[in-house]
Amino acid sequence: MIDRHRLAELRAAEEQRFVERNPASAALATDARRHLLSGVPMPWMTRWPGSFPLFVTEAHGARFTDADGHEYVDFCLGDTGAMTGHALEPVTAALTERAARGITTMLPSPDAAWVAGELAARFGLPRWQMAMSATDANRFVLRFARALTGRPKVCVMDWCYHGTVDETLVVLDEHGAVVSRPGAIGPQVDPALTTRVVPFNDLDALDAALALGDVAAVLMEPALTNIGIVLPDDGYLAGVREVTRRHDVLLIIDETHTICAGPGGCTRAWGLEPDMFVIGKPIGGGMPAAAYGMSAEVAERLDALLRSDDVDVSGVGGTLTGNALALAAVRATLSSTLRAEDFAVMIPLAERWTEGVAGSIERAGLPWHVQRLGCRAEYWFCPPPRTGAQAAAAVDHELDALMHLWAINRGILLTPFHNMALMSPFHTAADIDLHTEVFDAAVQALTA
Repeated sequence: MIDRHRLAELRAAEEQRFVERNPASAALATDARRHLLSGVPMPWMTRWPGSFPLFVTEAHGARFTDADGHEYVDFCLGDTGAMTGHALEPVTAALTERAARGITTMLPSPDAAWVAGELAARFGLPRWQMAMSATDANRFVLRFARALTGRPKVCVMDWCYHGTVDETLVVLDEHGAVVSRPGAIGPQVDPALTTRVVPFNDLDALDAALALGDVAAVLMEPALTNIGIVLPDDGYLAGVREVTRRHDVLLIIDETHTICAGPGGCTRAWGLEPDMFVIGKPIGGGMPAAAYGMSAEVAERLDALLRSDDVDVSGVGGTLTGNALALAAVRATLSSTLRAEDFAVMIPLAERWTEGVAGSIERAGLPWHVQRLGCRAEYWFCPPPRTGAQAAAAVDHELDALMHLWAINRGILLTPFHNMALMSPFHTAADIDLHTEVFDAAVQALTA
């Protein structure tokens, strides 16, 4: 229903507008290309809308300012890393105080036990350890699962995302074979050797994969989020738990993104019972930190492995992991935000965002859809998908690019890989209404 010629014209106009309004960022981008690969410190920073990235000078609460002095409402929030809001005062104070007393000793700080206790209370698993990122945590728990079960493979959902873990950068091709996900660079081995892949919301496929007897663990999000928000069917997650238990396979839940469902993520909200659990970036308030938890039974089985004399070369850990600065940040974050009272603000804002977008879509008569999970919401250019493959097939890169450019040129930042918005405690109804106004104008321009 979209005139592609009209789409191309609008995108070209927005590209030009972006260049004209951001000369300072353009100059910084030119200078950055002298010594930074691709002109950015992290490869995916090239995915932002426009011919160069914006350079940010400061960020506070739900807003940031770029090098040209433009202020933006930030619905990306560091792709969840700043879900608590930017420059959170308790975290800033904790980092300042802790840094003055030492950052890294390779010994535990007093904050460690508090953090583990708080994570246990929130998510229901009694034993915890720290990591630097959810990627690291996922690597560690998969290694533990193979060690505990003696089985070589792991199972993930088609089009899942669990950081840069090699075993999880996989999809099913058109023939149902396990292959590397498009874009994965230099996989170390054929991913079919390490991983089984099943579609999300398909219990029969999961049962068949685990019946082969070589899978140590299923690693999954309770709802897919990195191919867009794909929600579980009624009864699906209970079925996953039944199937994994029947085949004696460990169930690992990664809630790095799905903590948007509430203070204890989907695990608490939906009564899930994982054997192991991973949580990453949001718990540090912007400071790199992650954690993984486990049931008492798994912890008891692992304890002997972790007490061996050669645990330092086990493939688990890292010199800076669990450092005092990171633990101080996690304690400050979990003490002051991501609490029930914060979600009581964030979730209604996401509902308002969803309603505003849905109203624009309905008025335009477009076959688009809005999906929401807690305080995270996203619009699709299709009916709601049930699997990752359906979601991937619905991606429209040209339309994505226009919608993001249109938004950023009018002071709105969305998550770059999706048409997704995340709410923080600092967002306001006025911020939501601004997005609705900007979104509605883009839809009207497209359908005029």
